[in-house]
Amino acid sequence: MRRSGEALSSPHPTSAGTPARSDRSDWATLRRLFPYLWRYKWRVMAALAFMVGAKVANVGVPVLLKNLVDAMSIKPGSAASLLVVPVGLLVAYGLLRLSTAVFNELRELVFAKATEGAARSISLEVFQHLHALSLRFHLERQTGGMTRDIERGTRGVHSLISMSLYSIVPTIIELTLVLTILGVKFDSGFVWITLAALVVYISFTVVVTEWRTQFRKTMNELDSVAQSRAVDSLLNYETVKYFNNEGFEAGRYDASLERYRKAAVKSQTTLSMLNAGQQCLIAVSLVAMLYRATQGVVDGHMTLGDLVMVNAFMIQLYIPLNFLGVIYREIKQSLTDLDKMFVLLEKEREVRDAPEARPLAGRDSTVRFEDVSFAYEAARPILKHVSFEIPAGKTVAVVGPSGSGKSTLARLLYRFYDVQQGRITIGGEDIRQVTQASVRQAIGIVPQDTVLFNDTVEYNIAYGRPGAGREEVEEAARAARIHDFIVHTPKGYETMVGERGLKLSGGEKQRVAIARTLLKNPPIVIFDEATSALDSANERAIQSELKSAARNKTTLVIAHRLSTVVDAHEILVLESGVIVERGTHAQLLESQGKYAQMWRLQKLEAEPVL
Repeated sequence: MRRSGEALSSPHPTSAGTPARSDRSDWATLRRLFPYLWRYKWRVMAALAFMVGAKVANVGVPVLLKNLVDAMSIKPGSAASLLVVPVGLLVAYGLLRLSTAVFNELRELVFAKATEGAARSISLEVFQHLHALSLRFHLERQTGGMTRDIERGTRGVHSLISMSLYSIVPTIIELTLVLTILGVKFDSGFVWITLAALVVYISFTVVVTEWRTQFRKTMNELDSVAQSRAVDSLLNYETVKYFNNEGFEAGRYDASLERYRKAAVKSQTTLSMLNAGQQCLIAVSLVAMLYRATQGVVDGHMTLGDLVMVNAFMIQLYIPLNFLGVIYREIKQSLTDLDKMFVLLEKEREVRDAPEARPLAGRDSTVRFEDVSFAYEAARPILKHVSFEIPAGKTVAVVGPSGSGKSTLARLLYRFYDVQQGRITIGGEDIRQVTQASVRQAIGIVPQDTVLFNDTVEYNIAYGRPGAGREEVEEAARAARIHDFIVHTPKGYETMVGERGLKLSGGEKQRVAIARTLLKNPPIVIFDEATSALDSANERAIQSELKSAARNKTTLVIAHRLSTVVDAHEILVLESGVIVERGTHAQLLESQGKYAQMWRLQKLEAEPVL
């Protein structure tokens, strides 16, 4: 059985790519947690009352045991020997043991709702906050590390409460009661021996645990590296296979595991040192107490029952103290894990609703980009003084080479980022002055890189409008020309699409995304390379459906294939973040500029080679 110094849970690495521990003190972290628990203040008070009752009953056991032994101290064969079985004391002893267990169970039962409620509230708040953070944060973070921070933080709430309320506080109560009984019933020597032993024991445990924390921290960091490499490799499974690098990935992972193994061995060595030292201190203090009690029996001012009571007290005290290393380490680690989750919760939102922001009116779906300039990094501007309008119910297409800033237009319209100059309006309202939720509710998008949830086809299509019925889902699937494919699969709409939709082809994923947007039925639609993953036949087949979906909607089409935008009301040619041409398809061909050059190149590429 594990005893001291080492937490029973798995290692707690410091996650790469996630916020490090703040400079907040442990007491500040506890104060941060307190409001979540105080919502259940009556349960907290009831739990404390049951805990006190359990410890009073527990301390009463050695006292009753002393009376039981003293009551049995009659010479065998005497006239009273037939009457010495103290039935009342035996029943009382059993009742005290039972009441200790009952009070403990009542404490856990009453406090379980507070513990689970606090953990649930914090986890939900962090989850909602992470969804509210900007796209930049999520592009920079490592998913595996961040989810482990949340998982460990939630577990830290449970550990912190269980270790403090179920271990530290009860031990303090029991220690106070025991020292009071020893000081009142016997002399102060027993009190001073107990206190001295406890001070040395606790000081030794804290000092050694703090010293070995460096080894533990190293082990955690190495575990984090190994975990991140494993997750990254598995997420990029296909790339590993493409380059036949299974052995290379296994070697990198094994190297990380070997470094972790060495650190874990060193951590275990220091743990053994801590355990051995603790047992030595316990043995010395027990011998000292029992020697003094034995001497008292020999001198005649203590009974055998007193000796038994002192021994029972010491055993009851040292059993929880034997786990002090675990408790101290777990509390420190729980505070660290909880603080990491609070750091995530306190992460500033790069994009936030303005004070008094109101929902988008939605009376007019005209979109305007007015002198918009934007850069992800100051040294590399993406858009430069871009201005254009998409009239309500009209379609505007943006074409241009890769890296020209086409997809950035969609990100800015969705307000994943805020523009650094100029403004974007919907119906004349600056999107920075209305709520983000209302802006995103008004827009539907079919992205270039479609990522699906690891769930059924129906779930992924219905995600466009949660709560939609099967008939509406099927109607959207038919419009996206994917219904026939779905019904011919063995499980139909219950078919699982796999992690990130990997069980579907690129074209099938794209059509699911189109169906999802059609189901949402927003007034503004963005097609960001919506047919890029489709072959020519499917592209032509779905193009009419896209036109139908865009009818009477304000539509922004971001395209590489110019054949998909010839019917747009206006086409913008974007190059290096600047609009270099604009007009209809016919006007741009007639002007013989950049667009006409791109059109000729694509026509040549489309012609069969003889």
